[in-house]
Amino acid sequence: MKLQKILLPIIILIFILTFFSVFIVKEVNQAIVLQFGNPKRIILNPGLNFKIPFIQNVVFIDKRILNLDTPPEEVIAADQKRLIVDSYARFKVIDPLKFYISVGNERVARSRLATIINSRLRNVLGQQELQTLLSKDRSKQMTIIKDSVNAEAKNFGIEIIDVRIKRADLPQANSDAIYKRMQTEREREAKEFRARGAEMAVTITSTADKDVSVLLANANKDSEIMKGEGDGLRNKIFAEAFGRDPEFFAFYRAMQAYETALIGGETSLILSPDSEFFKFFGNIKPKSQ
Repeated sequence: MKLQKILLPIIILIFILTFFSVFIVKEVNQAIVLQFGNPKRIILNPGLNFKIPFIQNVVFIDKRILNLDTPPEEVIAADQKRLIVDSYARFKVIDPLKFYISVGNERVARSRLATIINSRLRNVLGQQELQTLLSKDRSKQMTIIKDSVNAEAKNFGIEIIDVRIKRADLPQANSDAIYKRMQTEREREAKEFRARGAEMAVTITSTADKDVSVLLANANKDSEIMKGEGDGLRNKIFAEAFGRDPEFFAFYRAMQAYETALIGGETSLILSPDSEFFKFFGNIKPKSQ
């Protein structure tokens, strides 16, 4: 019993010492072993490691590629045009000891990097005109910015992988002015197109009216020619018929006159019985009183 009472505290003490002396470095981390705040050992590879309990402590630093969203920054281009630039960066810690000594932790590192990136954005983009910043040449400027930021980030044990612009907008006041100018320009173009359309419509309409007039004139001319030819042919036929049998021709014309004058019932004629008009009705004698 006495032996058990002695061994139990020893076992518990060994367990406690083991618990506080063992630590695991994951694949995504790198570690610095500190003793009273001073770096003693750097661990870059994952695995099981040991430290002196209660004397040493471990600081873990992420070794993955990290993203940094910087706050939007107003940039004044070389042509005095203002632009709101929203950028981001990707970085990783390549020297954990220098990183720990210079910035201490990731939060401070992000703040320092954001300040450096915005400063370099203003310096580099401020030397270019707005048209250049909105064109394909912008990638060259971003490479210059990345190299410039990288030169300072190495002092923190950080490597800048990339710096990019997510979005570049004009300030609201400038956007409104540009929108109004674009609207005015579109309205001017619309009026010009309408005027051209109206001019073309007048030209097409006048051409169509002219063509219609020509077609009608030609049709009337052809119809008059055909009518004249028909009248001539009719007169020729009448003349030939009259020459062959004058009495029959006179009878035929009289029948036509009767049809025109007497059919209808609304026309009254007062003629003498011996009128030439009734010569084909035979002898008409008045009744005796």
